[in-house]
Amino acid sequence: MLLIDKYAYMNKLASVHPLEKMTFSLGLLLLSLIMRDELISLITFIVMSAFIILGARIPFTYYAKLLLLPGFFLLTSLVSIILSIAPSASVIPSHIWALQLKTWTIFIGTASLMTAQELFFIVLGSISCLYFLILTTSVQSICHILRQWRLPVLFVELVELTYRFIFIFLDSMQKIHLAQQARLGFRSPMQWLRSISMLIAALFAEMFQRSRELNNAMQARGGETVYWQENFISSRKNWLGIAVIIIFLIIYGGLCR
Repeated sequence: MLLIDKYAYMNKLASVHPLEKMTFSLGLLLLSLIMRDELISLITFIVMSAFIILGARIPFTYYAKLLLLPGFFLLTSLVSIILSIAPSASVIPSHIWALQLKTWTIFIGTASLMTAQELFFIVLGSISCLYFLILTTSVQSICHILRQWRLPVLFVELVELTYRFIFIFLDSMQKIHLAQQARLGFRSPMQWLRSISMLIAALFAEMFQRSRELNNAMQARGGETVYWQENFISSRKNWLGIAVIIIFLIIYGGLCR
């Protein structure tokens, strides 16, 4: 079991109704994307991080590690937005830094810096919303709510199958990799390259076979996944808290504009 999946089942907010958690996280996510306000996105990040660390009791170190991966892609994307290149003969817009290299000028534009700053806070708030959902709610509960929302069955089935195949893929990869290590398949660069190519080929063949078997099993059961779902109790206190937070951010965003 992946650690992120373990926390989804064994956190302090696991007993909270999944509809409440999905409404809270997706509501703040949409609010952050629609408002596009830096302070609202920062408040969203702080609130969600507080619920993840203090409410769900997810270890701070693990949450920080989860932020590193999207943070790396975010920072590399911001670099491409901040830095601009233009011919030296052209007119350079308002900027805070410029470096001329022969016939080209590398500069940091004021507008690009403001765009990168806005994007940074919006993405940070959005990531925290999604992490709150996946760290406190199991995929089984999420799919159950998606079915209640009358989303297309095909979409929900794809979510379930994709999630299931993550574990199948990792389990198969670990077994094949362990067998290759036992045969000294990684003792030299050439052996490493050969073993990796064989690993990829074996995984592709096994995933194809597993998908056919799973499709046959689903067709035998009527074409839809059937699973057990725990009965959750909705809380008026939670709904009131969600409404207060969302309304406060909407009013605050309206006043700031």
